[in-house]
Amino acid sequence: MSETNSALEREIGEIRRDPRALAMKQFIQHGRVTTYDHCLNVARLSSRMSKRLQSLSIRVDEHSLLRGAMLHDYFLYDWHHHEGRWHGYRHPVIAAQNAKRDFGLTNKEEAIILTHMWPLTLRHIPLTPGGLDRLPRGQMVLRA
Repeated sequence: MSETNSALEREIGEIRRDPRALAMKQFIQHGRVTTYDHCLNVARLSSRMSKRLQSLSIRVDEHSLLRGAMLHDYFLYDWHHHEGRWHGYRHPVIAAQNAKRDFGLTNKEEAIILTHMWPLTLRHIPLTPGGLDRLPRGQMVLRA
C-alpha cells in the first residue's frame, strides 16, 4: 500500500465505507464522475500535496485536510436537477451541515468545507473566525 493510500485509509477509511458517504455515488458531479469519486479524488490530491509540503518542512494537519476534502461536497442531492440555480453558492453550507450532523466536524474541518468554493462564495472567506486565522502559528490547511 502506498504512503498516500495508507494515509487515506488511516484518516478517512471509516468515512469512505460509511453508507451515508457511499450515497454520494448515486449523484453525478462532473461529466460522468460521481460526487463520491470527485471527493475521493480531491482527498487523494490533497494527500499528495500534504506529503510534498511536509517534505519541505511545512506542517499540515493531514487529518483535517483529508476529512474536509472527502466531505467538501457532501450535499447529497443531484445538483443538476436541484431546485434553484444557486447550487454553486449554497452547497458548501449544506455540505458542512450534513457532514457535521453525520460525522461530526472540528472547526477547522467545517472551515475547509465552507470555504472550498471561495472566491465564488464571498460570504465564507478562508481567513474568517474558525478558519485559517485560528490555526496555530506555522500550520496551514489546503482548501479542497
